[in-house]
This record gives sequence, C-alpha cells and structure tokens, in this order.
Amino acid sequence: MRILHYCQHVLGLGHFMRSLAVTRALAGHEVLFVSGGRRVPVPLPGHARLLSLPALEMSEDFSEFGPADMLELEETKTRRVELLLEAARTFGPQVIIIELFPFGRKKFGFELSPLLHAARSGCFGPCAAVCSLRDILVERGDAAKFEARAVNLLNAYFSALLVHADPRLFRLEDSFGRAADLTVPMVYTGYVAERPAFGAGAALRAELGLAPGERLIIASAGGGKVGGELLRAAVLAQARLPQSLRARLQVFTGPYMAEEDVDELRDLAAGRPEVAIERFTERFPAWLAAADCSVSMAGYNTTMDILASGVPALVRPFDVNREQADRAARLAEMGLLTVLMDLEPEYLACAMETALAKGRSPGSPPLDLDGAAATARYISERFGEMW
Repeated sequence: MRILHYCQHVLGLGHFMRSLAVTRALAGHEVLFVSGGRRVPVPLPGHARLLSLPALEMSEDFSEFGPADMLELEETKTRRVELLLEAARTFGPQVIIIELFPFGRKKFGFELSPLLHAARSGCFGPCAAVCSLRDILVERGDAAKFEARAVNLLNAYFSALLVHADPRLFRLEDSFGRAADLTVPMVYTGYVAERPAFGAGAALRAELGLAPGERLIIASAGGGKVGGELLRAAVLAQARLPQSLRARLQVFTGPYMAEEDVDELRDLAAGRPEVAIERFTERFPAWLAAADCSVSMAGYNTTMDILASGVPALVRPFDVNREQADRAARLAEMGLLTVLMDLEPEYLACAMETALAKGRSPGSPPLDLDGAAATARYISERFGEMW
C-alpha cells in the first residue's frame, strides 16, 4: 500500500521518533513520511521517503507559535498547504496516518482539514485516514469544547483510532471524557518502544573500552529545548559519586539545545575525561542497553525505550502539563523507574548510587511494548484488502 504518514513535532523529538518507529514497522509498504518540525538527524528506512515542510514550532512554555526560520507565519502556512496537497496528489495515498490530530495540533488544522477533506472526497482515489495517538492527552481549560470538536472530526473523517498504550496502564478515557462517543474502531496497540538489538549493549561497552565493573551512566534530554537543568545537575552529581563506583557519564544534549547551554555543559566537564558531552546519537537503544543507569526527562519515547532496555532509570517530568508526571508516577508505583523530585547535585548523586546498586531489571516489563509492530499489522490487515 501507499501510506502517507504525517507527523508534526513542535518542541521535542518524541512525536517524530514515535512516528518514525511506526514507519519503520511498515516495511513492505511505500511510505511518504511528512515532517513539519525542525530537521532530525535520523535516516528513514529504505521503504520511506521524506517530505519536510517549512518548519513550525512552539516556544518552551507553549506561549508562542511560529516558523523555525525567518519566514513569515502566513507565508509558511500557505507554502506548507501547497506542498502537502501537491505531494498527496502525486503520491496517491491509500492510507493516511495522522499523528495526534484531532486530539491535538489544532493550530495545524489549516493544512490537515484540506488534506482530510480531499481524502474523503476521493481526490487521491480510495483512501482511509487513521489517527495515531499516544496514551495521555494534555489537560485543557476548554475541555468540553475541545472534546466535542475532536469527536466530531474523528467520526467524520477517520476510519480508525490507534492508541499507542497498554490499557492496563492508561486508557483513553483517563484523559478524554468522551471516548464512548467515538464511533470509529479504537485499538490499543501497546506502547511504541525501540528495543536494542541483541548484543548491542555488550558491543557498545567493548567499543567504549569499559572494563568489567566499570559503570556507565547516560543522561539525556530528548530534543534538548528543555532539560538543560537536568543535564547540568547530572554533570555536577557525577563528580560527587564515590571513586570506588568508577562511573563514567555520557551526556546527550539533544540537537535543539541552545549552543550556549551546550558550551556550559562542556565547561562543567572540562578536565574530566570520565564525562563526555555529545549532541545526539542514532544508537540510543544501544546506549541504554550498555548503561548501568539512565538519567533523563520523562517523555513517552525515552520512558518506553528505558523500559524495553531494563536499565535502572531516574526521570524528571516536564512540568508544563501533567502528561509526563502522570505516566512516570504510575510507572514508579510499579517499581519500574524512579521519579526525581529534586535536582540538587547531592540528592541526584544519592539517587544515582541507589540506581547503580539496584542493577538491571530481570525479564521483560509487565507492559505491551510492541506498539509499532501492532500498528503496522492492523493497517495491513484492515486496509490491505480494500484496494
């Protein structure tokens, strides 16, 4: 099938990486991956090609919305609509996957409404639209109006809703009061996680020259627009660990962290060969498999990749909305990670010591983490015989 997969990340990398994991699982289909945020330094699989729209993004506190470059907002919006519709007409999708909308990304209705209307009107030939949704929706002040709009749009334009969650942890109705009013099929796919390849952790440890008993801590901040305070605390905390732990610290700032913040981290690590600062890695699951402790923000993707790897984890939820805090709190209750309540270096050093002493979790976590494969399987089975 020809599948157009639309994803818009506005702050971090989570939405992009989750959508990319689903696209990777769609091997055997032809995928046009449409990205509307800043470029991400990750290659697409061979069965997919990329359409990068002129980037739009949000400020860290979600108070400002605009182009990532020097273009005017209206000029950017007009160009995006033109590019998206022309690409869709040329590609002729049989399935359109839209990440989050209409449960979010209202500001992108200017381009998604024309796309959905064209698909429903048969402009691309027979075509079904699918909503790809994470487990928890952010809270809203206008909940009744928002939910009514989402219900109306989903029922009118979409053929399925795929919720990337395990209902034993979260159900859609936990954060969306009108779930019962949705008339399209709703499927829980399980969580989307990137599992490390077999032996990837041991291979990376050998590549790094880690001696037996030498500990590796990784600290990461996703895209890097937020999380600088956490990474600074991690660098300072590592210096307070007992020398007997022999713990190296690998920091990944994220590609979007401001250069001055990266420079500050490098200054803090200057003269400390046991601390390394890098922008980004395509091998993050392998690093998790190699590590003895992870310190990170508590975004969906990082959290699920942590669970898939089994590494002891310390997480700091982003506090602009409740999504990360709610998920992290429930996983902490299950003993699957630890929520950082403070970023004082002494406190964080103690938390690191405890995590290092705990060791890697044996076996698999009690959650379904095969959401990407289940999504691809559902789309293939549900729509593969329709055209």
